[in-house]
Amino acid sequence: MTQPNSASPTEVLFYHLEQQTLEKVLPSLVEKTLERGWRAVIQSGSQDRLQAIDQTLWTYKEDSFLAHGTAKDGFASEQPVYLTTTGETPNGAGVRFLVEGAEAEAFSGFVRIVYLFDGNDAEAVKTARSQWTAAKSAGCPVTYWQQNPAGRWERKA
Repeated sequence: MTQPNSASPTEVLFYHLEQQTLEKVLPSLVEKTLERGWRAVIQSGSQDRLQAIDQTLWTYKEDSFLAHGTAKDGFASEQPVYLTTTGETPNGAGVRFLVEGAEAEAFSGFVRIVYLFDGNDAEAVKTARSQWTAAKSAGCPVTYWQQNPAGRWERKA
């Protein structure tokens, strides 16, 4: 597994969800993360959403699943994808996904931090703007992605 390079600033990506739900988008982003040889942490701002993500990662495809675990599953350091509601990173993840109001405690120690936020939720948009400002202030390269009407991602900033 590729580990974060502490000499490089963490890249911070913002995904503005409007055309598809988090449960539709997140699995494909996690797949791409694992294909690059990175581990992932998915941090949610709510236990309910975390449980929904847990279920989604097992069932999002009829012929596949994404191996993952939580603290209650044990073997946290061995999980390719670790789900949490806290800032812990027991699996040495290179990528941290933040959903449902979760915010970065720091912008270092990762290859990427990825925010996924609901564009139809004014509070989520406000939080994303605040985190954008914090990431820029920390010297991180940031990018903003928005879905077009066909559901494809377009880089907007």
